[in-house]
Amino acid sequence: MIQRQRVDGQPGFVLHAHLYSETSLIVDVFSRDHGRVALLARGARRPRSALRGVLLAFQPLELSWAGRGEVYTLIRAEWQGGQPLLAGEALFCGYYLNELLITLLAREDAHPRLFDAYAESLRRFSGGPREADLRRFERALLRELGYGLTLETDVSGRAVEAEAHYAFEIERGPLRLSAPGESALAVSGRTLLDLAHDDLSDPRSLSEAKQLMRALIGHYTAGKPLASRRIFREVQEL
Repeated sequence: MIQRQRVDGQPGFVLHAHLYSETSLIVDVFSRDHGRVALLARGARRPRSALRGVLLAFQPLELSWAGRGEVYTLIRAEWQGGQPLLAGEALFCGYYLNELLITLLAREDAHPRLFDAYAESLRRFSGGPREADLRRFERALLRELGYGLTLETDVSGRAVEAEAHYAFEIERGPLRLSAPGESALAVSGRTLLDLAHDDLSDPRSLSEAKQLMRALIGHYTAGKPLASRRIFREVQEL
């Protein structure tokens, strides 16, 4: 018999919400100590609902819920403040992070460190998103899922050299090349070391890190197209 669960005062963020009946919502939230949880927000669409205007994406919330099964009932949601609304490019970056979490995280699998990395990324986005912030979060996500990247040693166990060139073999690590461009996933040693040290101030390292992380994310999402990436590209073209 599945026991009834009650959780009070849990920090969380709304990842996605969809309509349920004429007045309610099913909300997918990312909570600090319970991971992704689906919550039924009864009456949240009613004009006088206490939840109306609170269940916003990218805003820190304190949540309480109860119930059993795959969808719990939301009891309370309070905005915690201190986070500016995202707009423009920052908004697209936020949706990209949410889509990664929805796609790759199993339900009710807690990742407190990833939750903190997500909250920190949103704070950084509010001051103007940088590609380095996206790479930092992608790496944190893969590490939490058990796909941590080997960046400072190659597949033979030798230290990566900044001036050398490597092919990054997914689920193995860097394989040293005799010349640049010998692999579709070629990357410089400098980029690997910069990524390991969270320093992507060099334009070449930033560009190569983007291609590397895109390949890794594509691999772990089984090639599933990400809608947020497509929409952002279409907006830029316009």
